Amino acid sequence: MSATPSRVVIVLNPNSTGDGPDNARALREELAVTTPELPVELLETQHAGHAEEIAREVVTADAGTLVVSASGDGGYHEVVNGVVAAGRGMAAVLPSGNANDHATATQERPLAEAIHAAATGGPTARIDLLEVSGSGRTRVAHSYVGVGITPVAAAALNEHDLDAVKEALLVARAFWGYRPLTITHEGSDIDIDSLVFANIDRMGKYAQLSDDSAPDDGRFETLLIPHRGKLRLIAEFFRVLSGRHESRSHSRPYEFRTHTPMPLQLDGEVFHVDGGSSVVVRCLPLALHTVS
Repeated sequence: MSATPSRVVIVLNPNSTGDGPDNARALREELAVTTPELPVELLETQHAGHAEEIAREVVTADAGTLVVSASGDGGYHEVVNGVVAAGRGMAAVLPSGNANDHATATQERPLAEAIHAAATGGPTARIDLLEVSGSGRTRVAHSYVGVGITPVAAAALNEHDLDAVKEALLVARAFWGYRPLTITHEGSDIDIDSLVFANIDRMGKYAQLSDDSAPDDGRFETLLIPHRGKLRLIAEFFRVLSGRHESRSHSRPYEFRTHTPMPLQLDGEVFHVDGGSSVVVRCLPLALHTVS
């Protein structure tokens, strides 16, 4: 697919302790050299959720806008939701966080090169998204939706540089205080420790979810860990880390009912659903226009 972005808007958090602000300025400077005819603007966020507002506004004003999030997966989650809400525009992430799952799974070359190629008539791409509906709200995720302990533990691991012993201790500590959740799926009650829906092949630096998934195949993977006790849960999690846990591929929506209020993690961002809610996760094929 070919498209030509008319401008680039780079969204950054000026108070970030990470590399976002520096990376954003470096990208603008590089594009000024390689693609001087392409306008590039830096916009700073002022509060939580502001990146989503900015993305929606700039692509509504100009459908040819490429919105770049200089952030980790959470900041990009906001930008993607803003672009999708507007129903137009393009989005990409400039990796500037801990894990950057999405960039690892989808970006085959440096972002400046991909933007230059698109601006000079080269190929762009469309990728799938995950849509989550529950408690009267709908959001999209670019990488994964997690219920239970696995996304929490993966996020904890991302924040540390670990050897095998420290990794095991961190996982054990996180898991020991965890309590299982109960959902109803296809008429059966299931006590679960973790349920993950993924549009990419890994979550965080460690958790291998699938070895044959792709972000543009019209499907998503599910990884379910039923509740079987603390020690078995820890063992199952290490199977996920090594890529030995079974996952299943779905093209049809996955629906379940919650028994108690529970948080879902969408790309690491929290999405709260009420007890007794019907939650539906589905694939939106080729819903996001991006550079490649």
